[in-house]
Amino acid sequence: MKPITGIVITLNEQQRIAACIDSLQRVCSEVIVVDSLSQDDTVRIAKDKGARVLLQEYLGDGPQKAHGVPHATNDWILTLDADERLEEDAVAAIQALTLDDPTRAYRFKRRNFCANHWIKAAGFYPDEVVRLYNRTTSGYLPKKGHASVRAPKVLDTGTHIRHFTYDGLSHWIQRIDQLSTRDAWAMKERGVAPSAWRPALHAASATLRKLILKGGILQGADGLTVTITTAFHAYMKYAKLNELYENENHRNDR
Repeated sequence: MKPITGIVITLNEQQRIAACIDSLQRVCSEVIVVDSLSQDDTVRIAKDKGARVLLQEYLGDGPQKAHGVPHATNDWILTLDADERLEEDAVAAIQALTLDDPTRAYRFKRRNFCANHWIKAAGFYPDEVVRLYNRTTSGYLPKKGHASVRAPKVLDTGTHIRHFTYDGLSHWIQRIDQLSTRDAWAMKERGVAPSAWRPALHAASATLRKLILKGGILQGADGLTVTITTAFHAYMKYAKLNELYENENHRNDR
């Protein structure tokens, strides 16, 4: 196996960053933490764990994940979020790779948890993500929300990343608030126009997709929870986009 650089982006992740770095160090020769100016002990903990820390005000998901890549010693890059861990099957699969072909990137399945509860309903599993790639041919798209890796070829490892998505239902709601704000800002940066009907339309579309197309209607309480929260997220990000334009117009009218 060729050497790999692990990259993780952080903001106030003092409770999680140590375990994330430990996970990456099982297969990586170095770990780079790109920190968005945390106000807690994230940076100190990361340095104590042997990671190299780069301080960078948040640029959006894709640009932030790409920021550490030029600083890597190795061409092979493995990215995790601070709330993610490689499971044993993923560690074994990565250790078995020769990594001889730089045009290949590798995909993993995420197991998403709300507290101790693994949520599989309505598309929450297998939730496949590309996380191991060679920077000479592949990389994160410059998308500010929910960015993904573009690569010439993607191979499925069939193995798992454990994602501690939410600490509980209250945290789930808090994250929707945070992420919908980020998404609204990213859409405005892209020039997406405000619309009175988009919030309801996208919420209805999300409900149809999760409840019917993804089978949530047949998956009990988890299916319903995923459907409602996804629709709420969709509604709020477009409602907040409208709010951004309203606030801007109000400032300009003063």
